[in-house]
Amino acid sequence: MADTVEGVIAGKRPRSVRVVLLALMIAMMLAMLDNMIVGTAMPTIVGDLGGLEHLSWVVTGYTLATAASTPVWGKVGDMYGRKGAFLGSIVIFLIGSALSGMAQDMGQLIGFRAVQGLGAGGLMVGVMAIIGDLVPPRERGKYQGMMAGVMALAMIGGPLVGGTITDNWGWRWAFYINLPLGAVALALVTVVLQLPKKRSEAGIDYLGVVLLTVGITAIVLVTTWGGTEYAWTSARIMELTGIGVAALIGFVFWQTKAAEPVLPLHIFKSRNFTLMAVIGFITGFVMFGATLFLPLYQQAVQGASATNSGLLLLPMLGAMLLTSMVAGRITTNSGRYKMFPIVGGALMIVGLYLLSTMDTGTSRFTSGVFMAVVGAGMGCLMQITMLVAQNSVQMKDMGVASSSATLFRTLGSSFGVAIMGALFNHRVQDVMAERAGEVGSQMTAKSAQLDADSLAKLPAAAREAYQHAVSSGTHSAFLLGAVVAVPVLIAALFVKEVPLKGGPKAAGEGADAAPRPMAEAV
Repeated sequence: MADTVEGVIAGKRPRSVRVVLLALMIAMMLAMLDNMIVGTAMPTIVGDLGGLEHLSWVVTGYTLATAASTPVWGKVGDMYGRKGAFLGSIVIFLIGSALSGMAQDMGQLIGFRAVQGLGAGGLMVGVMAIIGDLVPPRERGKYQGMMAGVMALAMIGGPLVGGTITDNWGWRWAFYINLPLGAVALALVTVVLQLPKKRSEAGIDYLGVVLLTVGITAIVLVTTWGGTEYAWTSARIMELTGIGVAALIGFVFWQTKAAEPVLPLHIFKSRNFTLMAVIGFITGFVMFGATLFLPLYQQAVQGASATNSGLLLLPMLGAMLLTSMVAGRITTNSGRYKMFPIVGGALMIVGLYLLSTMDTGTSRFTSGVFMAVVGAGMGCLMQITMLVAQNSVQMKDMGVASSSATLFRTLGSSFGVAIMGALFNHRVQDVMAERAGEVGSQMTAKSAQLDADSLAKLPAAAREAYQHAVSSGTHSAFLLGAVVAVPVLIAALFVKEVPLKGGPKAAGEGADAAPRPMAEAV
């Protein structure tokens, strides 16, 4: 008889567990690191391939494919087996990486990036769902620090690695670097990971997949194009909004009829799961908005180097890593977790408000302290939301629970970047017009974000005006973030602390808990 998960955790086969976790962390690193490496290489890519007018689609195509495929990967894993789905996503991601590195024009690169995004949609979901299969929720807190560490390493190291690879090996290696890392993860998962084989009699809900894909695609395009490519009130944005809303309404209706729905609506009957979806959405909104505007503020206002932009986030990411590790250890030892969403929500509100008070005279130390407060709040929320979401469903829905939590966070980040970005740009343009007149308006007509070279060429008066404008823009963006974060604290107060499965108390205690058979061991 196969060892149970409890046996693995107790130490009967710890080496196998560590090997699988290593493979999962490599896959998670691939998913998170890619966009940050590629972002640094984009100027060189455009110089080589041309097609500057299509530049945004290199990122947008990847994001769309990732968001649209995320819930599908989760459902496929639930129906046909987690291991096969995860291996498939790695293979598709590596194929997309290889093809992207061989692209000969911008059109090919955009198409191959979309292929890469299809695979990336299954990487993060696969990691979370497999850990959910192998490790009981009570013990899962031990691995929160590991996952938060990978996230912090990707955010800090991505721009540095991307710049180094591009300067020394050429931009194509920004994609080729994925191949050896992915091959290691592929080999380790294939050899070591053993999970129960599944085979669903029901077919894939193709209509649900199409409706969800259309809805997500329309929403992401609205948040990506609104206020930049097209005015928010333009016919194109209105059309996309209508299509997205109609597709999602149709999707929800169809999910009540489908034999094997892509996103079973019954999982939202769990109060905890629904609250975690809300918290995850808002955390994504705030987190990606913060990581976008903080380096911009420090470069434009505080004179920091753009080359080390990843290091500028170290206070926030370090606090997030430390807090996540502490939260995970306390959760494992005590089985209690409700305090962390409450504390995390409060810290995020306070930290974002503090960030909104920064001006042209704020020191790097002070801004670093403010960032650390926000990071500590995120550390209390990032992995706890996934842990509680997975603990709120049965084993058969582990994949869709993981993919839904990931999807809501992804959609939150899209809305956060779009809405905070629109507010930031509007405020920067207004202040530039006030302080620098017609010249200031012309400077920021195309983009409110000037690069380091453009900023250095400005006359002293114009540069000072731009610094005040950026300070005012970040004030508005972070103040909005603080307001948006308030529902996190409210939602956290309504979380029901259901005992985590795998702890001293019997699994299934509490109204939200459902009996869950243990997976086979590694």
